[in-house]
Amino acid sequence: MEYIAHPAKTGTEHQSVKTHLTEVGALAATYAGKIGHDEAGILIGLLHDFGKYSKAFQDYMLLIIRELGADYDPDLDEVESKSLKGKIDHSSAGAQWLFNKLVPIARKLYADNGSLEQKLAIAVVQILALCVASHHSGLIDNLPSENGAGFLARMKKADEKTHLQECIQSVDAEVIGKVESIATTAFVADMVNKLKQLSPQHPADASDIVSAFNLGFYTKFLFSCLIDADRVNSADFENPDYSQYRHLKPGWALACQRMEAFVTTLKVRNAVDDIRKQISDNCLKRAVDAQGIYSLTVPTGGGKTYSSLRFALHHAKKHQLDRIFYIIPYTSIIEQNAEAIRTVLHRDDDTRPWVLEHHSSLEPEQQTWHSKLVSENWDAPIVLTTMVQFLETLLSGGTRGVRRLHQLANSVIVFDEIQTLPINCIHLFNNALNFLAANCKTTAVLCTATQPLLHQVQNENKGRLHLPAGNELVPDVGELFQQLKRVEILDKTTVAGWSLEEITALAVEQLQLKQSCLIIVNTKNWAQALFKSAQQTQQIDSDALIHLSTAQCPAHRKLLLTKVRQRLDAGLPVLCFSTQLIEAGVDVDFASVIRFQAGLDSLAQAAGRCNRNGRHQTAQVYVVNPDKETIDLLPDIKVGRDTTKRIFNEFKGQDFLKPEVMQQYFQYYFFDRSKEMNYPLKATTTNGANDLLNLLSVNARNPYGNTPLTLHHAFMTAGKAFKAIDAPTQSLIVPYGDGKSLITDLCAANKKFDAATYYPLLRRSQKYSVNLFPNVWEQLQQQKAIYEIAEGEGVYYLDERFYSEDFGVCTEPCAEQHNLVF
Repeated sequence: MEYIAHPAKTGTEHQSVKTHLTEVGALAATYAGKIGHDEAGILIGLLHDFGKYSKAFQDYMLLIIRELGADYDPDLDEVESKSLKGKIDHSSAGAQWLFNKLVPIARKLYADNGSLEQKLAIAVVQILALCVASHHSGLIDNLPSENGAGFLARMKKADEKTHLQECIQSVDAEVIGKVESIATTAFVADMVNKLKQLSPQHPADASDIVSAFNLGFYTKFLFSCLIDADRVNSADFENPDYSQYRHLKPGWALACQRMEAFVTTLKVRNAVDDIRKQISDNCLKRAVDAQGIYSLTVPTGGGKTYSSLRFALHHAKKHQLDRIFYIIPYTSIIEQNAEAIRTVLHRDDDTRPWVLEHHSSLEPEQQTWHSKLVSENWDAPIVLTTMVQFLETLLSGGTRGVRRLHQLANSVIVFDEIQTLPINCIHLFNNALNFLAANCKTTAVLCTATQPLLHQVQNENKGRLHLPAGNELVPDVGELFQQLKRVEILDKTTVAGWSLEEITALAVEQLQLKQSCLIIVNTKNWAQALFKSAQQTQQIDSDALIHLSTAQCPAHRKLLLTKVRQRLDAGLPVLCFSTQLIEAGVDVDFASVIRFQAGLDSLAQAAGRCNRNGRHQTAQVYVVNPDKETIDLLPDIKVGRDTTKRIFNEFKGQDFLKPEVMQQYFQYYFFDRSKEMNYPLKATTTNGANDLLNLLSVNARNPYGNTPLTLHHAFMTAGKAFKAIDAPTQSLIVPYGDGKSLITDLCAANKKFDAATYYPLLRRSQKYSVNLFPNVWEQLQQQKAIYEIAEGEGVYYLDERFYSEDFGVCTEPCAEQHNLVF
């Protein structure tokens, strides 16, 4: 009898369980092999769908073929059907097989109860069984929850529900033979030795926070290998043409040639260009160095994008790496950086795109089979994505984000504007990056003008970045900042604060004096209010007024920024009102900048948009404090603002942009917020007051601690808490420009699902998507302004009456409606 894993969409060429397990095992082995754990990868790959050998599951497959055709989700962990009474669990059997087979081996191998080796041996069993048991739900909690669920409950689940014994009798001989040949005493001993080496600074001991985090992060990494292998194999069975594009090695030698050819075209027009060239040349020189964690501290306007790309390309070539990642704080500069990289690398006759832009997550939170096929797994030579997406990959629950985690191995990760890292994620970020650098052949480059001192945070036992003293890619940072000094920050704050009329008047004055002025504010409300106030001023041409915020989709912002640059280059007047999205790496050059008071790092970034190319001898950034500003719900801005006030008082009359002043700012800022770096959680989020670092490491405060298990991690609880605590945004497609036709095409494509059509449409829609906070989403839903592409898909679009040419998404009707035709 041939056991079916996935029915064919048409015909009778179904994918057998044997084929699926074998192919997933091979893929998982390849992915896990990047860190030398290929046997663990193949073992969990061969066992992940072991439960599909049961008669109950095969009856379900026959029902699908007979009644439902291709309109089904073949990888549901538990299936409800009127024709099949009860539920079918096909993920527990393989986990139980591993647990029953390997626990006795672990205990016999290390008889000294309570020894580090025995704890690690039990950890090996847990890790493997967890990956298999969790491959549809996301990693489950190790310790029981209040309702009794958890890892041990799954391992003790009754045979009548898991069908383990039946599957043992039915499994293909080749599959079980391969599994038996791996799951041996020698395998467990080898895995224990490997776990001991996860971090040289912290021997693998589950009682130590960093060590326990490393064990948990390794579990996530291995889980990622399984999830992506399963999704890729399923997608390629559905659409065989996909397979030819998988796992292609980048041609770094060709990329380096194109990079060097591009460098020769860059003209040295002035002293700023000469300094940029020196920075770039030094990055090339250091690219042959060993892998590890590096910093690239360059003043704004110093050419970090091309310099870091030059380092990354040559470093990837030297160490034969798989890909390069650019982690960017805001979607507003992904397209700008992607365009810069394509300028260097792209040729029309290239058979494969060099760059993948992952702007936002349009995939639904609760994934359907359709969305699994089209979700991104970062399989491209150069991937540009946001810090939000990166942290989702590291910390979120479920299976959507974590499938990408293994791609971070054997790579270069460039963090653009690293100072924007959320304060509550610092210890988690530090530990994860340390793990990747120590164990996964990952090189990281922290790029910014304002280094946040991640290697000097307090509480080293909770996670301090391992940044060696010699790993700064710029030889003399202090001298470099002096050479590139083009701006001075002027403290214009007052006791009473500046009114709307006063700020508008200052902006108009600067525009009349200098032809261009950028006003950066802390909230969308202030940006809109100032824009409207300036519109009422008779002295300003309406074409000179620009408004920018994250309520506009990337395609809209790109058009506006193009207009800004064209007017600046032509010497035409420009008065731009923007939220802080513009100050992190956006390449614009204003003659004057007005900045609402915020953190000193934000002021320095704002200064980078002023006199960027050294056209003026010295330019000014005016720091003002508005008389009315609601930022109580924006702690990063509020604490940064208050810390800056302290710096202004202590360093009055000095250059606020000097590196030593910035270091002092971060020492104050980090000291004031050190308790937030663990990602604290409210008591209502978990079983008690806790923090995410604790849940993902020792889990010391969990009340269910009396268990023989080594890993106490609450993976699922932590994943849900990570999303809940930060008021996560949700994406929707807006009817701006080509977004209108994309909405129409997506609705049409989904009526009869076709992944080959749907996938590129969804990817193109990223440029026309906006991320909304829950309160805005709720207001729009109340207005009946949000529609689903198709029922149950979890991909949404906006009524065009709620999208403004000036402001983007509005919570009240702000534009005429033109019917979309489906």
